[in-house]
Amino acid sequence: MRTGILLTAALVVISGTALAAQSSYDLKSPDNRIEVRVRTAGQVRYDVLLRGTALIENATLSLDVEHKKLGVQPKVVDAKQRSYDQEVEPVVHQKFAKIRDHYNELRLAMDGGYAITFRAYNEGVAYRFETSLPQKQVKIYDEEADFNFASNFVVYYPEEDSFYSHNERKYLPQRLNEIAPMFIATLPAVVDLGRGAKLAIAESDLSDYPGLWLKGGAPQFALHATFPPYPLKEQQTSDRDYKVVEAADYIAETAGTRRFPWRVLGIADKDGDLITNELVYLLESPSSFQDTSWIRPGKVAWDWWNDWNISGVDFHAGINTKTYEYYVDFAAKYGIPYIILDDGWYKLGNLLEVTPELNMQELVDYAKQKNVGLILWTSWKTLDDQLIPALDQFEKWGIKGIKVDFMQRSDQIMINYFEKVCREAAKRHMLVDYHGDQKPAVMMRTWPNLINTEGVRGMEWSKWSWESEPAHNVSLPFTRMFLGPMDFTPGAMRNATRRTFAPIASQPMAMGTRCQQLAMYVIYEAPLQMLSDSPSNYLREPEAMEFLAPVPTVWDESTVLDAKMSQYVLLARRNGADWWIGAMTDWTERDLELDFSFLPVGNFTLDAYEDGVNADRDAMDYRKSTRQITRSTKLKIHLAPGGGFAARVHQ
Repeated sequence: MRTGILLTAALVVISGTALAAQSSYDLKSPDNRIEVRVRTAGQVRYDVLLRGTALIENATLSLDVEHKKLGVQPKVVDAKQRSYDQEVEPVVHQKFAKIRDHYNELRLAMDGGYAITFRAYNEGVAYRFETSLPQKQVKIYDEEADFNFASNFVVYYPEEDSFYSHNERKYLPQRLNEIAPMFIATLPAVVDLGRGAKLAIAESDLSDYPGLWLKGGAPQFALHATFPPYPLKEQQTSDRDYKVVEAADYIAETAGTRRFPWRVLGIADKDGDLITNELVYLLESPSSFQDTSWIRPGKVAWDWWNDWNISGVDFHAGINTKTYEYYVDFAAKYGIPYIILDDGWYKLGNLLEVTPELNMQELVDYAKQKNVGLILWTSWKTLDDQLIPALDQFEKWGIKGIKVDFMQRSDQIMINYFEKVCREAAKRHMLVDYHGDQKPAVMMRTWPNLINTEGVRGMEWSKWSWESEPAHNVSLPFTRMFLGPMDFTPGAMRNATRRTFAPIASQPMAMGTRCQQLAMYVIYEAPLQMLSDSPSNYLREPEAMEFLAPVPTVWDESTVLDAKMSQYVLLARRNGADWWIGAMTDWTERDLELDFSFLPVGNFTLDAYEDGVNADRDAMDYRKSTRQITRSTKLKIHLAPGGGFAARVHQ
């Protein structure tokens, strides 16, 4: 929601014979660092400059509506500029309790029933199309969004094999002129502009339209938009795989009067600014929810990663009532508000048929007595087939949320599915956690019950591969997390070095130190944050639980203290009066200085978890310490290879 506090809202309008008669327009960010130069002669084009240095040059844009290209041979009939400055209070505090929404805007209304709006923020640039066409429905055959860079920069490019994907790629650096047009990628792509500056290509306010992807432009220094086509025929190969086998020659069929998604260029002077950038969130449409009191972020005990392995009990562990009561008892002991019932609680293909070993109503009632809510996993297609009866039954049981999985698509039909599920879940006061796709991350302001999304190569990969490891893990705050929260699913209590790691599905471990796992709970944004290991393993680690139990999942303030793209990060976040600190490194051993000048005046207690002396050999080696500090304290911290640091600061 928005507060009623308007900092400034200056509207400067120059129209008709003044701005409309021009063929070039200049727009600057409120702090004048970022400049957008727009030209309309022949085709709409723009340049983006940072402190006078070109980043994007001669970038073209157009929208092919019913084979008419809007933005080509445009005629400006009205041009308006305005400045806007207001404070936003997010329903769910992903980074901040309050966000300043401050920008300068240029809106060019064109002959032919469309407009293009540009915005310049201190955090970047965005533009979007708007149409007011006479047709009720129109086909969009293509959208041109070219990102022509001024030099052969390095880009962290999450390359994909096809549009059918979980979007769980690594962000690997390569030169722009090395990326051929057949190499597609999902978002974001982060470009290293040199001298510390970065640019992240993203989108926002995605609705009734396919998700934006990128393709290479080699040998030029460019990336170009590409989109999943509109599905005409789909084929189901399992309860969770529903593939497009025939597609149209257009990308969307949508309303003739509408606003299209924002094309976003997040711009950061230094690497750490990518982590605190809120541009994607600010550009989303505000929620229409009147009551959000039921949206309750928090941690959740998860079953699937640890393979339901519990010990020291007098019953057989598995997908049954007794096992889940054990998870509930663990959650209640540590004040964890939720547990998840993942794949296996229902007969595949029928959400209304619970596995015989599980008494759902009995379990819900048991959990309710202990103030623990249940979240149910579903295959997306089964949920789609049974959406209303299934959600009605879940509501009757008292279920608090759903985890929807395996969509693996971002065409228009799937984007509409995401919104439909959020809408129907909200009617029943249920949270939604999407797995198997990342695009919903750009909808989380509009749908605040969308509490987390995956679309990340997370810790689950450690069950079958060596691909979830510290070098990748430390890249994520600068890349995937730019879009919004991510369900990485941390919390491993079995920690391994590169030498000692092995992927074991039934007894999983994670590469990197114990303290790196703890640090993820501060660094990774996830309003619904998993505790992925077995309750039995956590119960054997009471000292670790002294950190994991109280660590928040939402934040009032976030401050990056030191960071280097894909190498290391050190940040502090505040929730209430307490500060929480996390640091992570790749496989390089590091020494960092922790400067506490971000604290207010006063005396504080620091409870710190640091890599042990032998953490390079035994990744589970750590030590906990407590000391008194003030805002003038400076502390040297040592990170082992694949290591981390986690701390709580309180009075």
